[in-house]
Amino acid sequence: MAMKINKLEIENVKRVKAVKIEPSPTGLTIVGGNNNQGKTSVLDAIAWTLGGNKYKPSQATREGSVTPPHLSIVMSNGLIVERRGKNSDLKVIDPNGQKGGQLLLNSFVEELAIDLPKFIESSSKEKAEILLQIIGVGDQLFELERSETEVYNRRHAIGQIKDQKEKFAKEMDYFTDAPKELVSISELVTQQQEILARNGENQRKRQQVTEISARFELERQQIENMRQQLLELETKHAQTSKDLETAQKSTKDLQDESTAELEKNLAEIDEINRKVRVNLDKDKAEQDAAEYRNQYDALTNQIEDIRKQKTDLLVNAALPLPGLSVTDGELTYNGMKWDNMSGSDQLKVSTAIVRKLKPDCGFILLDKLEQMDMQTLEQFGQWLEQEGLQAIATRVSTGDECSIIIEDGYAVKNNTLPPGDQLGNTTAAADTLQPATKFEPTWKGAAF
Repeated sequence: MAMKINKLEIENVKRVKAVKIEPSPTGLTIVGGNNNQGKTSVLDAIAWTLGGNKYKPSQATREGSVTPPHLSIVMSNGLIVERRGKNSDLKVIDPNGQKGGQLLLNSFVEELAIDLPKFIESSSKEKAEILLQIIGVGDQLFELERSETEVYNRRHAIGQIKDQKEKFAKEMDYFTDAPKELVSISELVTQQQEILARNGENQRKRQQVTEISARFELERQQIENMRQQLLELETKHAQTSKDLETAQKSTKDLQDESTAELEKNLAEIDEINRKVRVNLDKDKAEQDAAEYRNQYDALTNQIEDIRKQKTDLLVNAALPLPGLSVTDGELTYNGMKWDNMSGSDQLKVSTAIVRKLKPDCGFILLDKLEQMDMQTLEQFGQWLEQEGLQAIATRVSTGDECSIIIEDGYAVKNNTLPPGDQLGNTTAAADTLQPATKFEPTWKGAAF
């Protein structure tokens, strides 16, 4: 069961002369008053009594007092905590008979509950780390954050290269009339030589026809001159005639091939190959850009998967307050980061987290609640009561919202409050409070 403060009595601490309060077990107990009357001194005294000498004010004894500070707090389980005497020695009386001391107090007193500004003034990252630790997912989320950062940095680098590749490919020339592969000079020369060889063979055959024709004509003249050899020549001529016919038939369908295209290609080969190389470079640049684009998209999917894991981790965690989360390493509430939260939301978040840190601590000290308007103050008190939390707070005010008023170091009745009509159902047992006169401490001679 969460420990709460049933009753406290303070004498001669800082500005407090004599104050006795019985806070409401849940909701807000507001200690009101004007400035410099001793309101904050009440909270400082509680923190010192329960938190130990590290919370002892530097000038603990009230100025002008010859009596050392006396402090006494009765907890909801009957535990009595006192500081009294010249050295304000601690005395813890356990109703169960167990020995007690500061270690016993530390077992249920949460440090931030009596020193809430320590949490409020911490960095956003520190607040987030506290939340993650108390819900038990800090290490897992840290690993996911590390993985996300690593993948994000890799994706960023890939994205830069991808953008450069795409820009480079876009700015490059491309020739649609160029072949897909580089043209080989040796192949063109070989083709040219083969054509020239075939053309040479054709020329040889034509020369053969010319030669035979000339011989035929010579022989015809010889026939005229050498009739005596007519028979022999006619026979020879008949054979030659047959040879001529054969030769003419073999050359009838011959057609020479043109080397003009090859000669043109040879002349333009450097320009053609330049265009081919440009096209190949552009194709390669576009291919590189596509590969880096695919890597970028894959890393984007990986980041989204990690972020989903983070979201699932927080959604399934037992958060101390609905709407709390951690985004980009910072504490958020209903989507708002700490510096964008209202003052009341900051107090609400702080209170919920502090309670989760040590569930046995059922109370919290809050200073300077004048930042809240009356409606917000009432809503905050109702939320505290709903959560079963006890809050002892100060406010620069002497209005109806105050459970008690501190005047010149004394607790006085708040006569403006109808019975039971207080914020969050807070009651300060006004009938036990002294009017604007010093009360007689009840711990004299015996613990109350």
